[in-house]
Amino acid sequence: LYFLLAMISYNIITGDTLTKVFQRIPGVGPDNVLTDRNFIILLTTIIFSLPLSLYRDIAKLGKVSLISLILTIVILIIVIVRTVTFSPQVPKSENAWIFAKSNAVQAVGVMSFAFICNHNSFLIYGSLEEPTLKNWSRVTHVSVSLAVVISVVFAACGYMTFTGYTEGDVFENYCRDDNLATFGRFCYGVTVILTFPLECFVTREVIANVFFHGNLSTVFHIVMTVVIIAVATGVSLVYDCLGIVLELNGVLSATPLVFIIPTACYLRLSKERWNHSDNLISCLILAVGVLVMTVGFVLTILHPQECSHGREMFYCFPSNVSFHNSTLPP
Repeated sequence: LYFLLAMISYNIITGDTLTKVFQRIPGVGPDNVLTDRNFIILLTTIIFSLPLSLYRDIAKLGKVSLISLILTIVILIIVIVRTVTFSPQVPKSENAWIFAKSNAVQAVGVMSFAFICNHNSFLIYGSLEEPTLKNWSRVTHVSVSLAVVISVVFAACGYMTFTGYTEGDVFENYCRDDNLATFGRFCYGVTVILTFPLECFVTREVIANVFFHGNLSTVFHIVMTVVIIAVATGVSLVYDCLGIVLELNGVLSATPLVFIIPTACYLRLSKERWNHSDNLISCLILAVGVLVMTVGFVLTILHPQECSHGREMFYCFPSNVSFHNSTLPP
């Protein structure tokens, strides 16, 4: 479920992002096929995502992952630059700097979605040239630490720029005539396309291990890959709101994988007394996970995130900004 929802979210991002990039090409009007999100999703899936996902060895995606990482750094620099140059043009939302509101629980789920990586662990460990615990420890600490830094800077810069108007996909917030943001969208779209096969690898691996003892013939490997990608692509074609997909994936899939299942397994296998500090900490994490999953799911259903997919934000029109400022409470 986690991997499949992740693939769906990546397709939604691709459709949202690249259509705005193609709109900036001279001669490409609103009725052009390149501005149709469904066409873009199908095109990128057939040309890029499917061929890359057909590999059997995840190590073959090493160079692809390196390109994705470099583009991520480029995108981060663009977001930082736009925080300095564009944020003065965006009016701040009401109560913009309150630390947490009721939907903070859903945010925990989204952050869990961003940082969950145990589903890739066996595949990546097996792809190391020297699969030792020392090398594995170095890889995990460096990669997760870098992910923390990048995620915190992204989040801080995105919210500082747009405050309460921040969308689930922050590039939905930038104006369409912003050339630097358009370049960022292009890099972002490419990064997401290159990340998609990693999730497909794990989805296929899980299905193969659970139902086929890990052994797939070449033909069945291809068929299963096509079916998985077809399901993810089909859902992303009919639903286009990224924020809700991320929230549902966070509370229903990532939260159990991060907080609930590991601690439950530890408590089941632990031979320490029930009041041992390790058991108490595990119980606390388990309780927090159950709370986040339950409350987050209820809030997501009752108060879904608004989605402004495809709309130009009001602050991109100077006259609307002035009117909006005049109607905001002091």
